[in-house]
Amino acid sequence: LKFQITSSVGLIPIENAKIRVYEENNTENPIEVLTTDSVGKTETIELMAPDKEYSETPSTERPYQVYDMQITAEGYEEIWIRGTEILPDCVAIQPAEMQPLEIATSREEIINIPAHTLYGNYPPKIPEAEIKPINESGEIVLSRVVIPEYIVVHDGVPNDSGAKNYYVRYTDYIKNVVCSEIYATWPEDAIYANIYAILSFTLNRVYTEWYRNKGYDFTITSSTAYDQKWIYGRNIYENISFYVDSVFNNYVSKPGIKQPLFTSYCNGTTALCSGLSQWETKYLAEEGYTPTEILKYYYGNDVYLNQAEYISGIPYSWPGTNLRRGSTGTKVKQLQQQLNRIAQNYPLLPKIAEDGIYGPATENAVRVFQEVFGLPATGVVDYPTWYKISQIYVGVSRISELDV
Repeated sequence: LKFQITSSVGLIPIENAKIRVYEENNTENPIEVLTTDSVGKTETIELMAPDKEYSETPSTERPYQVYDMQITAEGYEEIWIRGTEILPDCVAIQPAEMQPLEIATSREEIINIPAHTLYGNYPPKIPEAEIKPINESGEIVLSRVVIPEYIVVHDGVPNDSGAKNYYVRYTDYIKNVVCSEIYATWPEDAIYANIYAILSFTLNRVYTEWYRNKGYDFTITSSTAYDQKWIYGRNIYENISFYVDSVFNNYVSKPGIKQPLFTSYCNGTTALCSGLSQWETKYLAEEGYTPTEILKYYYGNDVYLNQAEYISGIPYSWPGTNLRRGSTGTKVKQLQQQLNRIAQNYPLLPKIAEDGIYGPATENAVRVFQEVFGLPATGVVDYPTWYKISQIYVGVSRISELDV
């Protein structure tokens, strides 16, 4: 387990935040006490978890261990997180956004993480058509498939007016849902297949403006009966985070159909459906099925992976190839400008010349960025690194807007 603590205002990392980790329902004596560094991160600690076999097949035994934690920092509202899930052989990342006391409505926030959907008792998905009828006037329905920077998650069933709406970064939403609905211990191909289904499900809601066309002011709900399980404040897993960053602009398509396929799915044990079975994807991957073959198994041989044309809120497009030592040009200069802006908020990053030449200094700055944000520290700007730099750049750039 490791932590990433930031302020709720912008993406300012909180240094010297104190984290006390407790065994489940035992907050007398902490088993670990951690302090965040200059980029709001802690060291990685090892904690007890059940045998991996419990997450390999459906079981009445809980396959993860639960821990509670208290997070404090000078000038910020105290946070209690109850229910962080630790799986065997997986690195869990517990993020937390702390409210500055000057804008906090209380002195303490309590976040209760409910059971994982494969272990707890949740209502099954209400069946829906794979392809939604849409108004082609262009006045409401989006004219093309886009990746939004943020989506609005309604934390309840659609008609629950008392449920809170959360503005969540798109990739953070996807990571949260994947971690809430499947286990990070599963084979990589099974995880990717589930990610593609969750991506396509979400983009169908975005593209058709499903809830806004019904008069609601949100994109999607956190109800498993209507949508996908999103859990405010939950931890994510390092491998799932990397997988999502690698393919976040993909979705499932059918020939001649513009909208992303509504990829309905269920757990395949307590709930059955005509779409993807989450538990069965694990077994298919173990038999050698690729992610695409798994998708075809459930949604038809004519489905294929498509990519969104545009990514809203990202200032510069992916150059198409990895940037590394020896690369030159405008994309390298854009990269250098972004890294220097990020370094204003993350002083661990060295300042570099904005000359459009990918030399040793730029390579080192990229490597430090990758270390800070949990990416493989190669010094090479691959697709996940380019996106993460763009995402963090957008976030820190908006801090100045908030201060105006």
